[in-house]
Amino acid sequence: MRPKPKIESEDDMLPEYDFKGAVRGKYYERYRQGTNVVLLDPDVAAVFRDSDSVNQALRVLIKAAGQLEQAASHKADRT
Repeated sequence: MRPKPKIESEDDMLPEYDFKGAVRGKYYERYRQGTNVVLLDPDVAAVFRDSDSVNQALRVLIKAAGQLEQAASHKADRT
């Protein structure tokens, strides 16, 4: 017959763990939606201080790339 496993104490939380005021599932929805964490190199981070500035720069780049693709496509259609 197998020996019963030891049951750890119900009170295994250390006194310095203080969860008063904690909210269960606070970030659950955000986690479910996924995340796009991107690490910037220090020189890039020095220019782009927050996500709004990064997003704005990327939108400009996307727009410029789209215009380049349209111009290349239009040029190919004429030949």
